[in-house]
Amino acid sequence: MLPETHNADYFEIIVFKKGNGHVFVDNRKLLIRDNTILFISPFQLKKWEVDLTSLDFTILIFKEEFLNDFFADKLFTYKLLYFYQYDHPTSLALTTDKIQGLCNILREIKTELVSPNLDSAHIIRSLIYYLLQRLNRDYALFNHLPFQMDNSNYAYSFKKLLEQHIRDKQRIEDYSDLLGISRITLNKAVKQQFNQTASQLLKNRLITEIKNDLLYSQKSISEIAFSLGYSEPNHLMRFFKKQTGFTASGFQAAYQNGSLS
Repeated sequence: MLPETHNADYFEIIVFKKGNGHVFVDNRKLLIRDNTILFISPFQLKKWEVDLTSLDFTILIFKEEFLNDFFADKLFTYKLLYFYQYDHPTSLALTTDKIQGLCNILREIKTELVSPNLDSAHIIRSLIYYLLQRLNRDYALFNHLPFQMDNSNYAYSFKKLLEQHIRDKQRIEDYSDLLGISRITLNKAVKQQFNQTASQLLKNRLITEIKNDLLYSQKSISEIAFSLGYSEPNHLMRFFKKQTGFTASGFQAAYQNGSLS
């Protein structure tokens, strides 16, 4: 059992050959079973409840700067559907053969890191790129997500800006202004890429922020509201109830008794 809530400043991809238990990532409960992959983005809050004696896993850890050194596309991590994902579980169940194939790739990466040669950086780059893209395809197919690419990058830039500014900017116009485009253009790009409106994506991200404050901070409802720019606490609570169906106390109680999924 690892009950303490914690976070980290790096990405994690954890491949479980054997697993038993669950983990709360932010406020969502994810089951850990055999042949499961877990995707965790930087600074997501985690709380593990697993049987350590029954685990057999391999983990890939990296920071965004590491990929930026490898790839020219600075929005690469935001194009991967399983990172910064707030609409679908950030876990994936695969066959035993696929899990073994992924572990083989991770083993190759480790070999190049432990015993580097002159061309190791190129091999590591190609292996990581293949691994991340292959998982992106599997994740999209499993969750029936659109898999076309936004060539304008507006949708991915919007997703990145949400991570940076959600606590102080909650209007779509704020983000369209930052991107230098119209709200209509932004919404069209987001709808095409993520099959939801820009407003829906923003609301989902804001709800996650509120839930995390309710569960993991010592802030009162008033303090949470004011820290997110609401003039009145009841405005925030009406928004929260409309989006989740829970009052603040009802959500906290559901989390404590384990009824959230």
